[in-house]
Amino acid sequence: MYQGESNLPDYPRDLIGYANNPPDPKWPNNARLAVNFVINYEEGSEYSIPDGDGFSEASLTESPSSTIPHGTRDLAAETLFEYGSRVGFWRLLRLFQERDLPVTLFACALALERNPKVVEAVKASNLDICCHGWRWIEHYKLTEDEEREHIRLAIESLTKMFGERPLGWYCRTGPSVNTRRLLVEAGGFLYDSDAYNDELPYWQTVNNKPHLVVPYSLTTNDSKFGRGWFSTGEDFFQFTKDAFDMLHEEGAYAPKMMSIGLHQRLIGHPARAMGLKRLLDYIGGFEDIWVCNRLDIAKHWIKTHPFSQSLTDQNITQ
Repeated sequence: MYQGESNLPDYPRDLIGYANNPPDPKWPNNARLAVNFVINYEEGSEYSIPDGDGFSEASLTESPSSTIPHGTRDLAAETLFEYGSRVGFWRLLRLFQERDLPVTLFACALALERNPKVVEAVKASNLDICCHGWRWIEHYKLTEDEEREHIRLAIESLTKMFGERPLGWYCRTGPSVNTRRLLVEAGGFLYDSDAYNDELPYWQTVNNKPHLVVPYSLTTNDSKFGRGWFSTGEDFFQFTKDAFDMLHEEGAYAPKMMSIGLHQRLIGHPARAMGLKRLLDYIGGFEDIWVCNRLDIAKHWIKTHPFSQSLTDQNITQ
C-alpha cells in the first residue's frame, strides 16, 4: 500500500506515495473509476465588511478585486456571491437530481445557517455533507486556538442543522500545519480532504491515531473559471472529459478516484452550466464507473483497506 519513505527520517513530506504499485481499490461492481462531484457551498461565509473583516472577498467571481479599494464594501462582489446561493445552487441541484446522481456538499456552516431554504433542500435530497469550515477563510492564517474554535463551531452548527455531525472535512485551499492534528483532537471525523497529492485515499497516523486522507483536486475544478484558465463551458467539459477518459482507460489495470469541484457562483451560471450538463450526460453513458459520495469512498476504503501501521506513509505528529 502506501509505503513511501523519505531518505531523511525527519522530512515532513512523502514524495513517493504508492509509486508504480497502487493498490486495487476494489470499487463496488469492479468499477474502473470512482467519480465524486463536489459543490462548494461558501456564499455568505466569505470575508465581508458586514462580518467585521474589514474588506470584501471577490475571489472566484467576475469582479476584478482591483476595481474597489481594499477596505471599501464591494457590493458587486457581494452580489456575485449571492448569485451562487440564490440561483446557482438550485441549477446545479436540478442537474444532479434530474440524472439521479449523488453529489457531495462542501458545506461552510455559517453560509448554510444564513440560507434555511438551501438547508431544507439539502435535507430533502439527502446530500452528502463534508464540513468546509465555519467560514470560507484560510485556516493557515488562524492561530491554533482560533482554528480549534472554528472547527468546534463548524461541527456544532452542522450537527444542529442536520441532526448528525459531519464525518468529513475540507478547508479553504490548504490547511494550516495544525489542522489535521486538531481534527483528530476534535474526534469524530472519518476523513479529511486537505490534500491534492494522489488519486487514491491513503492512511496516516496523527498523534499515534489512524487517520484517512481522501485527496481532493484543484485541477478538475471549475475554479479555473475564476483564475482565467477556462473561458467557456466547453473548456470545462473538454478538460474534465479528457481527465475522465484517461482515468477510465487506466482503470482497466489500476482503478483510481476522480474529484470534480464545482462552485455555484461559477459553474452555476447558465453558459458554464451547459458544460457541466454535457459532462454529466457523457459520464452517464458509462456502466463501469462508480459515481458516488465522498463519504462512500471513505467508508469503502476503511472497510476494504483498513488501517495498518505498515501501510501508512509516515507518522505525522505536527
